[in-house]
Amino acid sequence: MTVLFNHTIIAAHDKHDSAAFFTRIFDLPPAEAGGYFLVVRLDGGTMLQFAEPGIEFPPQHYAFLITEADFDGLYGRLRHEGVPHWADPRRKLPEQHNNNHGGRGVYFTDPSEHFLEAITQPYSS
Repeated sequence: MTVLFNHTIIAAHDKHDSAAFFTRIFDLPPAEAGGYFLVVRLDGGTMLQFAEPGIEFPPQHYAFLITEADFDGLYGRLRHEGVPHWADPRRKLPEQHNNNHGGRGVYFTDPSEHFLEAITQPYSS
């Protein structure tokens, strides 16, 4: 059996603000309207569907694998916009990135306080 991840819904306080932040930081095309959602398309056909559920929700963690070259751009945008970021998930190493798993990684939050992670190498098995 082949299983591919197709989409997920990301709860947002303001779906326009959250989708715009995501596409700006990850240097992606603008989100598209998709019914109730704002849809951000990732490589491989995966979609992030930003929605405003109208209820309180806990922050989630989303990790994204990007290239080394793309990491330079993403990290530069985080710094240019003054987005708080950390080298570690416990937020003990602010304004840094890590060199874990033979690559680089960084943690930061979006406007809805979801904890995002960008890495250049997948975690070791």
